[in-house]
Amino acid sequence: QVQLVESGGGLVQAGGSLRLSCAASGRTFSTYVMGWFRQAPGKEREFVAAISRSGGSTYYADSVKGRFTISRDNAKNTVYLQMNSLKPEDTAVYYCAAGNLLSVVATRYTYWGQGTQVTVSS
Repeated sequence: QVQLVESGGGLVQAGGSLRLSCAASGRTFSTYVMGWFRQAPGKEREFVAAISRSGGSTYYADSVKGRFTISRDNAKNTVYLQMNSLKPEDTAVYYCAAGNLLSVVATRYTYWGQGTQVTVSS
């Protein structure tokens, strides 16, 4: 029902920046709370950031607070994750997700993208 496609990942040096995008299908994008999660090899999927339907409220994991910014453009059906001051520990596959409730728990989200790889070298 809702298709999500992430893009913008890549290989960057520590201290660098990347901007991830998540494009959603359909005309109901503004209905959903959006979140970003990440998963490193051998690790559980962890919460990164979330944003309310209108974009008026945001929430960040402590590990990325002050470095990452989540935003959305409902007219473009797109959510973004601006990542600055990247660290090697940020290396992971990053996923966007859509749900009905703003949550830090991955299972609360209904729709998921395929993920985009972010690798930060030291």
